[in-house]
Amino acid sequence: MALILGIDPGSRITGYGIVREQGGQCEYVTSGCIRLGGGSFPERLKQIFENLTELIARYQPTVLSIEQVFLARNPDSALKLGQARGAAIVAAVHAGLEVHEYTARQVKQSVVGTGAADKTQVQHMVTQLLGLSGTPQADAADALAIALCHAHSSALQAQLGGGLLGLRSGRVRRR
Repeated sequence: MALILGIDPGSRITGYGIVREQGGQCEYVTSGCIRLGGGSFPERLKQIFENLTELIARYQPTVLSIEQVFLARNPDSALKLGQARGAAIVAAVHAGLEVHEYTARQVKQSVVGTGAADKTQVQHMVTQLLGLSGTPQADAADALAIALCHAHSSALQAQLGGGLLGLRSGRVRRR
């Protein structure tokens, strides 16, 4: 059994979602958004770190899955996103979690079946796959999708006997 924390990092809103994966089945645990307000950027990074540290202590996940940085049109936005990711990764590594990174395309492919899916399609499929009674907010749905992507990827790796997906044995893994 794995408790997977998915993170959709952002400098204003960071989405999180936790799923329990056991025997190829995923169960919803919790999800939500860390709304960072209007403080200074370093203060917002601190809020990401502190909120995720608290979340990790409360739910005790064993794995963090997070979206890789994409090339944005605005370099400043890409840098801020990277720093928000960094705060989340440091919180996870500080707590001893394994960290796995996925591209947005991999997440969408895993959950929706196409790497070009839009946010509403991701929200719909997350709701269906986890049997939720309501639709999660977009950032929380993205975080749940990232957690589901890791669950699906791990299940595939187990079926293939491990090692066939080019994974390294280090703590931080890119897929």
